[in-house]
Amino acid sequence: MAGCGARIASAVKVPTVPLNRKFVVRALSLLGCAAFATSAVAAESGGPKVADYTLSNGLELVVIPDHRAPVVTHMIWYKVGAADETPGKSGLAHFLEHLMFKGTAKNPAGKFSQVVARIGGQENAFTSNDYTGYFQRVPSDQLKTVMEFEADRMTGLQLTDAVVLPERDVILEERNQRMENNPRARLSEQIEAALFLNHPYGKPVIGWRHEMEGLTRDDAIGFYRRFYGPNNAVVVIAGDVDPAEAKKLAEDTYGKVGPRSAIPPRNRPQEPPPAAVRSLTLADPRVEMPTLQRDYLVPSFHTAKPGESPALEVLSSILGGGSNSRLYRALVVDKSVAVSAGAWYDSSAFDMSKFGVYGAPREGVTLPQLESAIDAVIADVIDKGVTAEELDRVKTRLIADAVYAQDNQATMARWYGSALTTGGTVKDVQGWSERIRAVSAQEVQDAARKWLDKRRSVTGYLIKDTSPQPERRS
Repeated sequence: MAGCGARIASAVKVPTVPLNRKFVVRALSLLGCAAFATSAVAAESGGPKVADYTLSNGLELVVIPDHRAPVVTHMIWYKVGAADETPGKSGLAHFLEHLMFKGTAKNPAGKFSQVVARIGGQENAFTSNDYTGYFQRVPSDQLKTVMEFEADRMTGLQLTDAVVLPERDVILEERNQRMENNPRARLSEQIEAALFLNHPYGKPVIGWRHEMEGLTRDDAIGFYRRFYGPNNAVVVIAGDVDPAEAKKLAEDTYGKVGPRSAIPPRNRPQEPPPAAVRSLTLADPRVEMPTLQRDYLVPSFHTAKPGESPALEVLSSILGGGSNSRLYRALVVDKSVAVSAGAWYDSSAFDMSKFGVYGAPREGVTLPQLESAIDAVIADVIDKGVTAEELDRVKTRLIADAVYAQDNQATMARWYGSALTTGGTVKDVQGWSERIRAVSAQEVQDAARKWLDKRRSVTGYLIKDTSPQPERRS
């Protein structure tokens, strides 16, 4: 259920990829374009049996046993992200993620991180449109330690202006580094703002700078008290632990935290039917190679009708998943009009989501020429459909990729967490491979015809700004 292309802002303590502290990147939600697949294949091959519990205070606990090494990945996911922010307070979810490391009455700032480092562990945090997550990878005999820390800061966070205001400067500098100084990130930001006319997915996860500058301690505390609590959280534990033991540890730690009252439902403003083709051009003097990016408004797994999301998964791979894809073969190999080309689909959103195509032209080829070539490939799929050979090849590869991904317990934990915080269930995760296998060539063609309508899209050109630049004064 995870896909390619959602935006996540991260605040982490270690240089772990793909979750990296000073990062705001689209690619982070490439939790695998086949995000449901791992557990589905595992179930078929006698893999770990996933346990799913709900504590009396409403917290959901998912345990994925993996006894190959004496380590565990512990993740807590809150069902709140940038799309749940108060209007005019963009960046608040990500800001609070940073502030969650500032300590409680029981555990002052820095103690949690120091303990994790001392026991040889790693920690990380990330924010998306739909969720905020925190994780630790530690020796399995230290699982209770990190659960105690997370349970403490679930409702015990203490903030003063002395820690809040400097951290606001940190996220503003993060925006400078990861957005203002990154032309491609700026292009993506502008495309999403144009694609989502009414839905809060149109604002950046890290926030608009002018709104970030006004964020306060009261904003952060109010958001924290409204959304952080056991009845709005999912804990996922993957690794060397017995499910019954993990449940007992959760009851002894998280189970002692009382639920929040009246957590708001996720009733966000929705998009009107798209009516016009939209395009934009961003010129930046730092651009070395022009690029084209187009995003379509399409359903996520949560919002799609049965069969639509798997068909979009397969369509994205046939169109742009690697060197054997339609776009790469036609544009890079056969016509030599591009140096790169591809497609992606992000199924892991609570509301509507995105399907994207992209390319970079060869020298001497203009972006309009490249766009016409891309349109021709898409039109061919809409008019003539896909072959049985490429359908079978793509489905086999998607499921095979998921088999290989079972070696990474953190990836498995992320797949479950992202699914359960965007409207999915454990059974949805476990049924992914069967849904992919069931996709027909007609369903792929129907998905292309229905959803790859240019009126549902925004096309962005990124070009080099060759106008005279003002001198920088030292």
